[in-house]
Amino acid sequence: MQASLLKKPLNDYQFPLAAAAGSVNALENSELADVLAFLGRRPIYTAYLAGMIHDNGLQSQQNRGTFYGYRNQLGELEGVALIGHATLLETSSDQALQAFAKTAQRCNAVHLIMCEENRIENFWSHYAVEGQEMRRACRELLFELRWPIEVSKVSNLRLATTEDLPLLLPVHAEMALEESGVDPRQQDAAGFQERYARRIAQGRTWVLTENGKLQFKAEVVAKTPETTYIEGVWVNPAARRQGYGRRCMSQLASMLLWRTRSICLFVNDENEDAQRFYKRAGYHLRTVYDTIFLK
Repeated sequence: MQASLLKKPLNDYQFPLAAAAGSVNALENSELADVLAFLGRRPIYTAYLAGMIHDNGLQSQQNRGTFYGYRNQLGELEGVALIGHATLLETSSDQALQAFAKTAQRCNAVHLIMCEENRIENFWSHYAVEGQEMRRACRELLFELRWPIEVSKVSNLRLATTEDLPLLLPVHAEMALEESGVDPRQQDAAGFQERYARRIAQGRTWVLTENGKLQFKAEVVAKTPETTYIEGVWVNPAARRQGYGRRCMSQLASMLLWRTRSICLFVNDENEDAQRFYKRAGYHLRTVYDTIFLK
């Protein structure tokens, strides 16, 4: 584990202990209401998980993994985790966190593990014993935006169509490569294009194009009644510092906030320009996450 990610001793990261150990089981769609109620306790921190469940249900190949629940001996949920290509979790006890780490060890398809800064040490100490090795790690800052906001309008900001795929796929792939060190076009080109086309069909990708060139894009990855999670925000380097990003993000935020209470997104902690941009736009830092990319 990179020393830069582990700045506090493990004892600083303890949860209240449950009365007795419970068990981990793959979740079924019949448990949907219980799972969403559990995730709804911290809506901006669980937006990705809840949004995926709203889109696909608990049992779907589109999740690229399996949803697990940890229940104590009283049958109460103390944790929900998606374990697969992207492994994310929400827990309220040490037992749940540790049980998910052991479960993740048995999955050989994990590409990344993303966890709040104050929980990653505990998870990794159990996972690393028999899990995949770390390839790289980074730190992400979770920002949130709520009303009131300053609204700017862009007349040609629109939802993407499949005709925009040739413009969008190279940009999105380069962003993934920069973040993870893996080019999805080389690893799974057909699957990458299929997943991106599905996102467009769902009405989740917003673009601004001029004269056949992509100037701006943003992805609405997950939506719940409480919050909307955005990622993949990009401005054409040739058009930066001309107000494209500010105006497009302002208009997009104003449209989304009529349907949800807040917008959240992650910014790499080394990207100081992006942090300043979002702070000026009214976003507030909520917490810090660590992401571990695996071999």
